Amino acid sequence: MSAFVSPAAAQQAGQAPVPPYLNDRGTGIPSSMFATYIRRGELIVYPFFEYYRDRNFEYKPEELGHRGDQDFRGRYRANEALFFMAYGLGENVAVEFESAVIRASFEKSPADPSSLPAKIEESGLGDVEAQLRWRWRKETEGRPELFSYSEVVFPHHKDKVLIGTSSVELKFGTGLIRGFRWGTVTARAAVEYSKSSSSPFDLGEYAVEYLKRVSPRWRLYAGLEGTQDELSLITEAQWHILPNGFIRFNNGLGVTSKATDWTPELGVLFTVPLR
Repeated sequence: MSAFVSPAAAQQAGQAPVPPYLNDRGTGIPSSMFATYIRRGELIVYPFFEYYRDRNFEYKPEELGHRGDQDFRGRYRANEALFFMAYGLGENVAVEFESAVIRASFEKSPADPSSLPAKIEESGLGDVEAQLRWRWRKETEGRPELFSYSEVVFPHHKDKVLIGTSSVELKFGTGLIRGFRWGTVTARAAVEYSKSSSSPFDLGEYAVEYLKRVSPRWRLYAGLEGTQDELSLITEAQWHILPNGFIRFNNGLGVTSKATDWTPELGVLFTVPLR
């Protein structure tokens, strides 16, 4: 099985079994998708759907093209269809690409006196981004795995305030992974650069994650992921229905008031060995 190889499955396939600390994830390096790993010569293809609902979306009118720097809370809804691809260039290096088509709506706060329209609706191309991911050192019985990643989000649709990206956005992050008999723990953090932001360099995403393989067909994931003061609880179940594919049932709940209230995700991920 591409995503992970249990000791029993490896023995049946004539392969050397993975050590206990790799039982949950296998030998691949972590991708940007939660609890998803990629090995050398593998192609990951992942079409998926995501929904966003936020009843207290924080905004400033100037961020949406109108005068006013006071914070308000509006309502935000979006449906997004995304396509993700990744390829393992080597044992310790992988590349990723992701694009989206999105339909979003925003309703401003009744307390907002600015000239911002009461409701904005936009649809079209969503985020287009690419990543390079690499592993500095593999996990051993006595030390954790160390990995890093860099990301670029490409500018497009600068005239669309909800779904457009006005300038290039960059991210650099690093993390540690440690496997135990009771599960696998990952901690990571990143810094971000955005020319259009009032403070171009900011603390980016950070997360603490837990993964457990509970059977040959099921893995369970839970994580706390945030950006500055926006923190969400992410849960996921992965159902491995095919030797090279599984369904991801993902759900995000906002823990702090500034985080998006609810972000469910559903998709089918396939891995294709190209070598």
